Amino acid sequence: MLKEISTSIRMLLVLTLVLGVFYPLSMTGFAQLFFSSQANGSLITKDGQVVGSELIGQTFASDAYFNGRPSAAGDDGYDATSSAGSNLGPTSEKLMKNITERADQVRQDNDLSQTAMVPSDLVMASGSGLDPHISPAAAKLQITRIAKARGLAENQVDALVEKNIENPQLGFLGDKRVNVLRLNLALDAMAL
Repeated sequence: MLKEISTSIRMLLVLTLVLGVFYPLSMTGFAQLFFSSQANGSLITKDGQVVGSELIGQTFASDAYFNGRPSAAGDDGYDATSSAGSNLGPTSEKLMKNITERADQVRQDNDLSQTAMVPSDLVMASGSGLDPHISPAAAKLQITRIAKARGLAENQVDALVEKNIENPQLGFLGDKRVNVLRLNLALDAMAL
């Protein structure tokens, strides 16, 4: 009996060291060595300052910037600690009310008719509520507003959107998309 307890304790210590210390340290070192940007949050810097992450959406309140997907984090905006879907189902009155209000706001902000179609990604949050991407259609819907606010030609802003469209991952996973933060930074750089 004492031998089994001694063996169990030694195994616990060995497995704790291997799986609780050495393995995590080696994976952290590997990630820092070969995937440093991703391991550190895929941060985007401008003029030496961190302005956001490629992985987490942000709120852009000005008419001179592209808007991203709504956040499901509620009043917390795109706070990653509040990451979650709304858990509202397709028959939820609250969900339908939110979508209708957001669609009306998108139409109003972009001078669209009350019957104009609005891309779903401008009115519905993603599963995490933090998605930093929008569809090319959602970006193109905002071109007229942004060109007007910045005093640019619409074809200039359209060309910028086209340049910032990302293809599906590995060529087949997902749809084409536009990272809103990168697009807005490119928009600022274009104005210089």
